[in-house]
Amino acid sequence: MRKKSVALLLGGMLTSAAFAQNNEPFTAYEQKIPGSDVVIKMVPVKAGEFMLGSPANEVGRKADEGPQKKVKIDAFWMGAYEVTFDQFDVYADADKDKAPLPDGMTRPSPPYIDLTLGMGKSDGYPANSMSQYGALMYCRWLYKRTGVFFRLPTEAEWEYACRAGASSPWPFGTDSTQLKEYAWTKANSEEVYHKVGGLKPNAWGLYDMLGNVAEWTLDQYDPNGYTKADAANPWNKPVAKTPRTIKGGHYMDHAVDARSASRLKSEESWNYRDPQIPRSKWWNADAPFIGFRIIRPVKQPTKEEAEKFFAEVVDKFIGAR
Repeated sequence: MRKKSVALLLGGMLTSAAFAQNNEPFTAYEQKIPGSDVVIKMVPVKAGEFMLGSPANEVGRKADEGPQKKVKIDAFWMGAYEVTFDQFDVYADADKDKAPLPDGMTRPSPPYIDLTLGMGKSDGYPANSMSQYGALMYCRWLYKRTGVFFRLPTEAEWEYACRAGASSPWPFGTDSTQLKEYAWTKANSEEVYHKVGGLKPNAWGLYDMLGNVAEWTLDQYDPNGYTKADAANPWNKPVAKTPRTIKGGHYMDHAVDARSASRLKSEESWNYRDPQIPRSKWWNADAPFIGFRIIRPVKQPTKEEAEKFFAEVVDKFIGAR
């Protein structure tokens, strides 16, 4: 992995874009989506360092969660909630987005089956059955609409934000019986996802980091990835369409699979069935337990750097999906 390329694509150690040069306070804010009354609440996550992965004696630990490694993370804003259908459909539904699409962009193909399985869609339910491609295209569309660069978090950024300063298996401590206060899992979900923000947030004001729907990261999944991880802003840059790393566990998981260090790898079989018209294996995953949330790096890339990022993480793999 070329460190210079990684820094470029992640938006770290770059010349800031004009938007980020206005002495904007590093506080929580609401990102308005132009042309709609929809907003995305963004929460600040300060720069810092933490131990990526889990110790060998952690309950439920799997081999791919180690060895632990101390890493530094640059500051960013993160969505307080998982992206909801209300937010995603401003992009996906032409009736909700009256403005012409940016050059070179298309909308998701409408599914001909109910990918929510009747669990709920409007008024705050998390966008589910999301492919990583669909999540990244939403980030690209949001960047084009707002002029602010958004993307998926890296695996390390995600875990850093989830832990919120904690080193325990769960952000609140070691007692798994408390998880029901923070996360929708098999123990309390009744095997359906729920509206975002209905339970307690972690110490940094982030809701549903564990449980509900699991969340895409930018990383290629590698069971031995931590041994090769950089000490600052690690990112296992994708080199193949699958597998990719998903974090957080979901509404059908037991507590041990909804820990901060838990990892899930994507499966190619999630795109074997084609639930879209016209046919497209890019937009939706046949995995109702998968969603995503977004981040905004404090150090914003230039327009050219942002376009390079999307070309490398999205366009490069479009023909392979």
